[in-house]
Amino acid sequence: MDKQTKAPIFDTLLAHAKRNVTSFHTPGHKNGKGIDKSLKDWTGPNLYTFDVTVFDEVDSLHDPVGPIKKAEELMAEAYGVEHSLFLVNGTSVGNIAMFLAACDPGESIIVSRSSHKSIMAGIIFAGVWPIWLQPKIEQNLDIIFNSTYDQIKDALEMYPEARAVFVTNPTYNGVATEIKKIAELCHRKGKVLLVDEAHGPHLKFHDQLPVSAVDAGADLCVQSTHKILSALSQGSVLHFNSKLVDINRVKKIVSMLQTTSPSYLTLASIDVARKQAVLHGKEMLSKVIEAAQWARKEINNIPSMKCFTRQEMNALGFDLDVTKLTINVTKTGLSGYEVDAILAKEYNIQVDCSDTFNLIAIMGIGSDREDVEKLVSALKDISKKYKGNQKNWILKIPSLATEMVMTPREVFLSHDIKKIPLAKSVGHVSAQTLTPYPPGIPVVIPGERITKEICDYLQDMASKGIRISGQEGEKLKMVKVFAN
Repeated sequence: MDKQTKAPIFDTLLAHAKRNVTSFHTPGHKNGKGIDKSLKDWTGPNLYTFDVTVFDEVDSLHDPVGPIKKAEELMAEAYGVEHSLFLVNGTSVGNIAMFLAACDPGESIIVSRSSHKSIMAGIIFAGVWPIWLQPKIEQNLDIIFNSTYDQIKDALEMYPEARAVFVTNPTYNGVATEIKKIAELCHRKGKVLLVDEAHGPHLKFHDQLPVSAVDAGADLCVQSTHKILSALSQGSVLHFNSKLVDINRVKKIVSMLQTTSPSYLTLASIDVARKQAVLHGKEMLSKVIEAAQWARKEINNIPSMKCFTRQEMNALGFDLDVTKLTINVTKTGLSGYEVDAILAKEYNIQVDCSDTFNLIAIMGIGSDREDVEKLVSALKDISKKYKGNQKNWILKIPSLATEMVMTPREVFLSHDIKKIPLAKSVGHVSAQTLTPYPPGIPVVIPGERITKEICDYLQDMASKGIRISGQEGEKLKMVKVFAN
């Protein structure tokens, strides 16, 4: 534990800054001297002394031998894994790296359809065949569930050739699946388990939270240290703990994907966030959990709003990270988008995201009781002041068990693409991704054959004015398909 009191990257940068070294290296602002006055007046000058480039003293992210190497070793020790690699391009680059590291071109991987959009980049880069799992929808709560153990077990029996399984855990709503059982299943069958734990870097540090993938036995796991812990934006970590994947391949791929001009300020913030989490995480997270549970109870006393509980998730076979507040506002007659806008404009409160049904308020290690008191007060006020017309909203998706004709990579690289009317797309092979919000799940993916059910669903969404991510133009009228 004594080693965990150190922050090698931060300590090295601080010592360097205090020496007031004259810079003849990039970046051009030269330790902040060239920063615009209005920006420097707001931030203060010290920030820019940490914005350096690669030289021996501060180490290289692509070939770490000094403070970065030591910081990554401390991170691995803190999480109980073999290796940890710092990422300055966010968890998205970690997801892409996991696909490339675990699979060879032409292999297949089992993956939930509700995964982050960065996994499509991973599928395309790696040249793999995705085996999609249909997300389960809980209409009583208006949310999408995680991939279940039974779904993955069935998929592995149906597709024994699959090289790996990719799971998002916890979800954006904080819902966690049976990740330990899934890990045991994968390893019994010799499959690599990849976990996008972007929203779970804190799980390791408190026993009142769901189990972390690093403790459950994931082979590779990527976490957004910036989302819940205190690292700066884009600061993430890829954890390695596998006998099925080559660590040298992982390191080489991560190096290929990351910038050669990393932000040392971001690297230092990852380093210090780890130190803080190890030394003070349980104490700080206890306060966050207590504040979140108070807020959940108060919100559930508002007649027109609902915030589901950990007990409700347990009854449905899932677990819950209680620091995520999913607030259903449908009984107000307003959409989540509308309440989101009211909170921002009238109360100076910004939630992380919203959809037709819900607001998602994400708490982090910096959240406190005062924050949630403001949120609860505003929600109570909104419930009294605003009444919309009750709408017959239903969260649903069509069957996505369609035919994969080509790999997404083949389609992406093809020039044989044409546009046709959506109404005439049935039977064609899609050349684009189309994702209605809600539910935020791609219903069309490159390489898939478009079914009548999917076509009808998209036409229905478009007719209701629901924005389809990936559409070109104000309304979804034309779609891209493979020409041959």
